[in-house]
Amino acid sequence: MVKEAIQSDTIPRFKGTGLNLENFHLQNQVIASEWQGQVEALADTTQENSHNCICLNFEDLKCFEAVERQYESLGVIFHECLAIQPSNPAFPTHSGSIVLMGSPQTELLEVTFLRPVNQVSALVTSSQRLVLSAYGRDRQLIAQTVLPVSNLANSDSAITPNAQLSVAANEIYSVTFSVFNGLFTLDNFRFCA
Repeated sequence: MVKEAIQSDTIPRFKGTGLNLENFHLQNQVIASEWQGQVEALADTTQENSHNCICLNFEDLKCFEAVERQYESLGVIFHECLAIQPSNPAFPTHSGSIVLMGSPQTELLEVTFLRPVNQVSALVTSSQRLVLSAYGRDRQLIAQTVLPVSNLANSDSAITPNAQLSVAANEIYSVTFSVFNGLFTLDNFRFCA
């Protein structure tokens, strides 16, 4: 049953983050909340040389649900995270009411791709400096980007909540979001082949 799947030839713009998706030169995208048979069919209709992108908004997850293999059919497995509805206004959602929270015990959220991807991005809100790292087949670091400071809502941060972090490199097999001594949320997780 299709809960939400949208294909679009336009690129969404996230205002106020200082970062945007225009750097990815995306022609087609698929926005999905969970694997549905329609998502793969939509991705197969794209032009041969265009990017196939999937954006997960997590709205089909239940609050406090451990997230791991719910999106395996889309080629992605999550580790060390929970779906939450933030009750703390410092961690606003971007769209909908559900976001992922990295494990407070490990201060890390890891994502593994079943097939390598070339671009990964997400909207993040963090209480501390947050690092997005991309790894190749043998766990070698191939790209990294940093949210340099906290970006909680109602704080004096120059960076707004739900700032976009992205990495691009050939053959990304996994990414990690890591923070030291803090909490973070993740929304609109996007990956492109």
